[in-house]
Amino acid sequence: MKQKPIYVETVIMTEMDRLWSYTQTPELHQQWDLRFSEIHYLPRDRAEFQRFLYKTRIGLGLEITGIGVTREVKQQEHYARMSVLKFGSDQQISLIRKGGGYWRYHDNGSGCITFITKYDYQTRFGLLGAWFDKLLFRPMFGAATAWSFDVLRLWLEKGIPPAASISKAIIHAVSVGMLFLLWCYEGVVPKLLFPEAGELDLLRQTGWFGGQEGIAIGLLGMAEIGIGFMTIWLHKSRLWYSILGVLLFSLMLGALITDPGLLQAPFNPVTLSGSMIAFCIMAACSASDVPSIYRCARTPSSIEVKEQGGYEHDLHL
Repeated sequence: MKQKPIYVETVIMTEMDRLWSYTQTPELHQQWDLRFSEIHYLPRDRAEFQRFLYKTRIGLGLEITGIGVTREVKQQEHYARMSVLKFGSDQQISLIRKGGGYWRYHDNGSGCITFITKYDYQTRFGLLGAWFDKLLFRPMFGAATAWSFDVLRLWLEKGIPPAASISKAIIHAVSVGMLFLLWCYEGVVPKLLFPEAGELDLLRQTGWFGGQEGIAIGLLGMAEIGIGFMTIWLHKSRLWYSILGVLLFSLMLGALITDPGLLQAPFNPVTLSGSMIAFCIMAACSASDVPSIYRCARTPSSIEVKEQGGYEHDLHL
């Protein structure tokens, strides 16, 4: 089953030698590349080739270990550098049997580098492995490559270490995910599925809906579900979190004014809205400079299409 190679391209504001060092030095490379847990150079057997050992932890105490070999390709153009590599693993639990690809560095001038990778690999486990790779593993592996490239960009452009970027991304994802779940839960369970459990009585006590509380609570439920999805869509907008914070505080205050006895409940408007406001603050504080797979191109640019034909022979180590 023929698969499309993985291609990732990004632009980084840095110097060529600095980018080369951060991508070719194992101690630096393993910090930003999500695909590898450890990378170590092995003793050279020939001057132009560099062998390396890589490890990837896959959970449950298991890790994939493989061997690769890389070398720099001398380019005719003074503005480009390139390294090619082959890699593979003899472990039977490794989906990847062997593969190869390249990294290319194109100097656009004024401290702007286009950094490109293209690689492909062969899989184990026959047709089952091929379909698993096509439907799940290859898209995830490509996304991990793009996300890692953006971690590297933030490190070089803004001085944010990869560990800090990863921690910030986790905090942001958890905060946004919890807001999404809580808004959707509040819209579906107490309003659409079980309004008689208390939400409907709360609306009746306001006297604002003239007997149409059933319709109103359904619309409120749909609105809260919509807010949950809007939070995913606008997850990087600090203005959106400010609006949510004001809305949550208003809902909490309105509920307590309508029925002060709600404070006696173990899960009351203060605990719920207070927790959601805290998640809004966490999401807002972590919204900037979060690594994103969408900053990278996944199809060749005009530069790469123009130059690519002359590189195919360099992929053979």
